[in-house]
Amino acid sequence: MAEPTQFFTRSRALPFVEMRRANRSSACYDKHSHDEFSFGVIDEGAASYLNLNQRHAIAKGDTVTINPGDTHSCNPQAGSWSYRMLFVDTRWIAGLQQELCTSADDYRPFEQDYERDPQRFRRFDALFQALIRDDDPLAAESELIDWLTPLFNPSGITERRDTGLGSLIPVRELLLDRLDENLPLEMLCATSGLNRYQLIRSFQRHYGMAPHAWLLDQRIKRAKQLLREGTALIDTAQRLGFSDQAHFQRHFKRRTAVTPGQYQACFV
Repeated sequence: MAEPTQFFTRSRALPFVEMRRANRSSACYDKHSHDEFSFGVIDEGAASYLNLNQRHAIAKGDTVTINPGDTHSCNPQAGSWSYRMLFVDTRWIAGLQQELCTSADDYRPFEQDYERDPQRFRRFDALFQALIRDDDPLAAESELIDWLTPLFNPSGITERRDTGLGSLIPVRELLLDRLDENLPLEMLCATSGLNRYQLIRSFQRHYGMAPHAWLLDQRIKRAKQLLREGTALIDTAQRLGFSDQAHFQRHFKRRTAVTPGQYQACFV
Protein backbone atom coordinates (compact mmCIF):
# COMPACT_ATOMS: atom_id res chain seq x y z
CA MET A 1 0.00 0.00 0.00
CA ALA A 2 1.26 3.50 -0.85
CA GLU A 3 2.54 5.71 1.95
CA PRO A 4 0.33 8.54 3.22
CA THR A 5 1.08 11.85 1.52
CA GLN A 6 0.29 15.48 2.25
CA PHE A 7 1.19 18.72 0.54
CA PHE A 8 0.63 22.46 0.95
CA THR A 9 1.18 24.85 -1.95
CA ARG A 10 0.15 28.21 -3.31
CA SER A 11 -1.98 28.10 -6.42
CA ARG A 12 0.19 28.70 -9.44
CA ALA A 13 -2.62 30.52 -11.22
CA LEU A 14 -4.01 32.50 -8.25
CA PRO A 15 -1.40 33.19 -5.56
CA PHE A 16 -4.05 34.33 -3.04
CA VAL A 17 -5.26 30.70 -2.80
CA GLU A 18 -3.43 28.13 -0.67
CA MET A 19 -4.06 24.47 -1.41
CA ARG A 20 -3.80 21.37 0.76
CA ARG A 21 -4.17 17.73 -0.20
CA ALA A 22 -3.97 14.73 2.15
CA ASN A 23 -4.04 11.12 0.95
CA ARG A 24 -4.57 8.24 3.40
CA SER A 25 -3.89 10.51 6.36
CA SER A 26 -4.53 9.54 9.98
CA ALA A 27 -3.66 12.94 11.47
CA CYS A 28 -5.93 14.40 14.16
CA TYR A 29 -6.21 18.10 14.94
CA ASP A 30 -6.71 20.19 18.05
CA LYS A 31 -9.21 23.01 17.79
CA HIS A 32 -7.83 25.77 15.59
CA SER A 33 -8.89 28.51 13.17
CA HIS A 34 -7.77 30.14 9.90
CA ASP A 35 -7.66 33.76 8.80
CA GLU A 36 -8.90 32.73 5.35
CA PHE A 37 -12.15 31.28 4.08
CA SER A 38 -11.48 27.54 3.89
CA PHE A 39 -13.44 24.85 2.12
CA GLY A 40 -12.86 21.48 0.52
CA VAL A 41 -14.09 17.98 -0.17
CA ILE A 42 -13.73 14.59 1.48
CA ASP A 43 -12.30 12.15 -1.09
CA GLU A 44 -12.23 9.05 1.11
CA GLY A 45 -13.25 7.96 4.59
CA ALA A 46 -15.29 9.52 7.41
CA ALA A 47 -14.59 11.89 10.30
CA SER A 48 -16.00 13.81 13.22
CA TYR A 49 -16.14 17.49 12.27
CA LEU A 50 -16.53 20.21 14.89
CA ASN A 51 -17.34 23.76 13.75
CA LEU A 52 -17.77 26.19 16.66
CA ASN A 53 -20.26 24.32 18.88
CA GLN A 54 -21.74 22.09 16.19
CA ARG A 55 -20.47 18.55 15.67
CA HIS A 56 -21.13 16.71 12.40
CA ALA A 57 -20.39 13.28 10.96
CA ILE A 58 -18.90 13.82 7.51
CA ALA A 59 -17.83 11.32 4.87
CA LYS A 60 -16.74 10.85 1.26
CA GLY A 61 -18.53 13.25 -1.07
CA ASP A 62 -19.20 15.93 1.53
CA THR A 63 -18.09 19.54 1.09
CA VAL A 64 -16.85 21.33 4.22
CA THR A 65 -17.00 25.14 4.59
CA ILE A 66 -15.31 27.14 7.37
CA ASN A 67 -15.47 30.89 7.94
CA PRO A 68 -12.44 33.01 8.91
CA GLY A 69 -11.72 32.86 12.61
CA ASP A 70 -14.17 30.03 13.35
CA THR A 71 -12.75 27.42 15.72
CA HIS A 72 -12.96 23.93 14.27
CA SER A 73 -11.38 20.48 14.19
CA CYS A 74 -11.73 17.41 12.02
CA ASN A 75 -10.65 13.99 13.25
CA PRO A 76 -10.89 10.90 11.05
CA GLN A 77 -12.31 7.53 11.95
CA ALA A 78 -10.19 4.40 11.51
CA GLY A 79 -9.43 3.57 7.89
CA SER A 80 -8.48 5.53 4.80
CA TRP A 81 -8.94 9.31 5.08
CA SER A 82 -8.24 11.68 2.17
CA TYR A 83 -9.33 15.24 1.48
CA ARG A 84 -8.56 18.43 -0.45
CA MET A 85 -8.86 21.94 1.00
CA LEU A 86 -8.56 25.48 -0.33
CA PHE A 87 -7.76 28.57 1.77
CA VAL A 88 -8.84 31.77 0.02
CA ASP A 89 -7.79 35.26 1.07
CA THR A 90 -10.64 36.99 2.94
CA ARG A 91 -10.11 40.32 1.17
CA TRP A 92 -10.52 38.67 -2.22
CA ILE A 93 -13.75 37.01 -1.03
CA ALA A 94 -15.03 40.33 0.34
CA GLY A 95 -14.33 42.01 -3.00
CA LEU A 96 -16.20 39.30 -4.85
CA GLN A 97 -19.16 39.58 -2.50
CA GLN A 98 -19.37 43.33 -3.07
CA GLU A 99 -19.68 42.58 -6.77
CA LEU A 100 -22.33 39.93 -6.18
CA CYS A 101 -24.64 42.00 -3.99
CA THR A 102 -25.00 45.23 -2.08
CA SER A 103 -23.90 44.77 1.52
CA ALA A 104 -22.32 46.96 4.17
CA ASP A 105 -20.63 43.96 5.81
CA ASP A 106 -16.92 43.32 5.48
CA TYR A 107 -17.84 39.87 4.21
CA ARG A 108 -20.75 37.47 4.30
CA PRO A 109 -20.06 34.12 5.99
CA PHE A 110 -20.79 30.66 4.69
CA GLU A 111 -24.31 29.82 5.86
CA GLN A 112 -23.72 26.08 6.32
CA ASP A 113 -20.91 24.08 7.92
CA TYR A 114 -21.01 21.49 5.14
CA GLU A 115 -23.18 20.22 2.30
CA ARG A 116 -23.91 16.95 0.51
CA ASP A 117 -24.23 17.62 -3.19
CA PRO A 118 -22.64 15.13 -5.63
CA GLN A 119 -22.58 17.67 -8.44
CA ARG A 120 -20.72 20.22 -6.34
CA PHE A 121 -18.27 17.51 -5.26
CA ARG A 122 -17.52 16.65 -8.90
CA ARG A 123 -17.12 20.28 -9.89
CA PHE A 124 -14.51 20.74 -7.17
CA ASP A 125 -12.20 18.51 -9.25
CA ALA A 126 -12.23 21.01 -12.13
CA LEU A 127 -11.62 23.88 -9.71
CA PHE A 128 -8.72 22.14 -7.96
CA GLN A 129 -7.04 21.19 -11.24
CA ALA A 130 -7.42 24.71 -12.64
CA LEU A 131 -5.76 26.13 -9.51
CA ILE A 132 -2.82 23.73 -9.80
CA ARG A 133 -2.02 24.80 -13.35
CA ASP A 134 0.08 27.94 -13.81
CA ASP A 135 -0.83 28.79 -17.39
CA ASP A 136 -4.48 29.86 -17.26
CA PRO A 137 -5.50 32.34 -14.53
CA LEU A 138 -8.70 33.16 -16.45
CA ALA A 139 -9.95 29.58 -16.13
CA ALA A 140 -8.86 29.32 -12.50
CA GLU A 141 -10.51 32.54 -11.33
CA SER A 142 -13.66 31.83 -13.36
CA GLU A 143 -13.97 28.36 -11.84
CA LEU A 144 -13.42 29.75 -8.34
CA ILE A 145 -16.06 32.47 -8.74
CA ASP A 146 -18.54 30.05 -10.27
CA TRP A 147 -18.00 27.53 -7.47
CA LEU A 148 -18.29 30.05 -4.64
CA THR A 149 -21.25 32.10 -5.85
CA PRO A 150 -24.05 29.69 -4.80
CA LEU A 151 -22.67 29.52 -1.25
CA PHE A 152 -23.29 33.18 -0.47
CA ASN A 153 -27.08 33.38 -0.49
CA PRO A 154 -27.64 33.67 -4.26
CA SER A 155 -31.29 34.67 -3.73
CA GLY A 156 -30.02 38.03 -2.47
CA ILE A 157 -27.81 38.71 -5.48
CA THR A 158 -28.80 41.66 -7.65
CA GLU A 159 -26.77 42.91 -10.59
CA ARG A 160 -25.91 46.59 -10.26
CA ARG A 161 -26.59 47.51 -13.89
CA ASP A 162 -27.85 46.14 -17.16
CA THR A 163 -25.23 44.05 -18.92
CA GLY A 164 -26.13 44.17 -22.59
CA LEU A 165 -24.33 42.63 -25.54
CA GLY A 166 -22.56 45.90 -26.33
CA SER A 167 -20.30 45.50 -23.30
CA LEU A 168 -19.33 41.98 -24.35
CA ILE A 169 -18.43 42.46 -28.01
CA PRO A 170 -15.06 44.11 -27.19
CA VAL A 171 -14.24 41.17 -24.89
CA ARG A 172 -15.13 38.68 -27.62
CA GLU A 173 -12.94 40.55 -30.12
CA LEU A 174 -10.04 40.74 -27.65
CA LEU A 175 -10.17 36.99 -27.06
CA LEU A 176 -10.23 36.29 -30.80
CA ASP A 177 -7.37 38.69 -31.52
CA ARG A 178 -5.20 37.14 -28.79
CA LEU A 179 -6.27 33.52 -29.13
CA ASP A 180 -2.87 32.17 -28.11
CA GLU A 181 -2.68 34.16 -24.85
CA ASN A 182 -4.07 33.36 -21.41
CA LEU A 183 -5.49 36.75 -20.51
CA PRO A 184 -6.43 37.48 -16.88
CA LEU A 185 -10.04 38.06 -15.94
CA GLU A 186 -9.08 41.53 -14.72
CA MET A 187 -8.18 42.56 -18.28
CA LEU A 188 -11.50 41.33 -19.64
CA CYS A 189 -13.36 43.26 -16.93
CA ALA A 190 -11.44 46.45 -17.80
CA THR A 191 -12.32 45.97 -21.46
CA SER A 192 -16.04 45.49 -20.78
CA GLY A 193 -16.50 47.87 -17.85
CA LEU A 194 -18.20 45.05 -15.94
CA ASN A 195 -17.24 43.40 -12.68
CA ARG A 196 -16.20 39.76 -12.60
CA TYR A 197 -19.60 38.33 -11.73
CA GLN A 198 -21.42 40.45 -14.33
CA LEU A 199 -18.93 39.57 -17.05
CA ILE A 200 -19.01 35.81 -16.48
CA ARG A 201 -22.80 35.59 -16.16
CA SER A 202 -23.54 37.96 -19.05
CA PHE A 203 -21.05 36.30 -21.37
CA GLN A 204 -22.56 32.91 -20.58
CA ARG A 205 -26.06 34.24 -21.16
CA HIS A 206 -25.23 35.74 -24.57
CA TYR A 207 -22.70 33.23 -25.90
CA GLY A 208 -23.69 30.05 -24.07
CA MET A 209 -20.34 29.66 -22.27
CA ALA A 210 -18.21 31.51 -19.74
CA PRO A 211 -15.29 33.44 -21.31
CA HIS A 212 -12.61 30.83 -20.54
CA ALA A 213 -14.74 27.98 -21.94
CA TRP A 214 -15.60 30.04 -25.04
CA LEU A 215 -11.90 30.78 -25.58
CA LEU A 216 -11.06 27.07 -25.41
CA ASP A 217 -13.82 26.32 -27.90
CA GLN A 218 -12.40 28.88 -30.33
CA ARG A 219 -8.93 27.41 -29.92
CA ILE A 220 -10.18 23.92 -30.73
CA LYS A 221 -11.98 25.16 -33.86
CA ARG A 222 -8.76 26.87 -34.99
CA ALA A 223 -6.79 23.72 -34.10
CA LYS A 224 -8.99 21.63 -36.38
CA GLN A 225 -8.19 23.98 -39.24
CA LEU A 226 -4.44 23.79 -38.56
CA LEU A 227 -4.52 20.00 -38.29
CA ARG A 228 -6.39 19.70 -41.58
CA GLU A 229 -3.64 21.82 -43.15
CA GLY A 230 -1.00 19.40 -41.86
CA THR A 231 0.43 21.42 -38.96
CA ALA A 232 2.25 19.18 -36.48
CA LEU A 233 0.46 18.44 -33.20
CA ILE A 234 3.12 20.06 -31.03
CA ASP A 235 3.20 23.19 -33.20
CA THR A 236 -0.59 23.43 -33.13
CA ALA A 237 -0.62 23.20 -29.34
CA GLN A 238 2.07 25.88 -28.98
CA ARG A 239 0.49 28.27 -31.49
CA LEU A 240 -2.82 28.18 -29.64
CA GLY A 241 -1.51 28.76 -26.12
CA PHE A 242 -1.77 25.25 -24.68
CA SER A 243 0.90 24.53 -22.10
CA ASP A 244 1.70 21.07 -23.52
CA GLN A 245 0.33 18.39 -25.82
CA ALA A 246 -1.46 16.58 -22.99
CA HIS A 247 -3.40 19.75 -22.15
CA PHE A 248 -4.23 20.25 -25.83
CA GLN A 249 -5.27 16.62 -26.32
CA ARG A 250 -7.52 16.61 -23.26
CA HIS A 251 -9.53 19.63 -24.35
CA PHE A 252 -9.61 18.57 -27.99
CA LYS A 253 -11.03 15.15 -27.14
CA ARG A 254 -13.64 16.63 -24.79
CA ARG A 255 -15.07 18.60 -27.70
CA THR A 256 -14.60 16.18 -30.60
CA ALA A 257 -14.53 12.70 -28.96
CA VAL A 258 -11.26 11.93 -30.80
CA THR A 259 -7.62 12.85 -30.18
CA PRO A 260 -5.90 15.47 -32.35
CA GLY A 261 -3.83 12.72 -33.96
CA GLN A 262 -6.93 10.69 -34.83
CA TYR A 263 -8.59 13.76 -36.29
CA GLN A 264 -5.57 14.72 -38.38
CA ALA A 265 -5.18 11.16 -39.71
CA CYS A 266 -8.57 11.49 -41.41
CA PHE A 267 -7.18 14.23 -43.67
CA VAL A 268 -3.86 12.68 -44.62
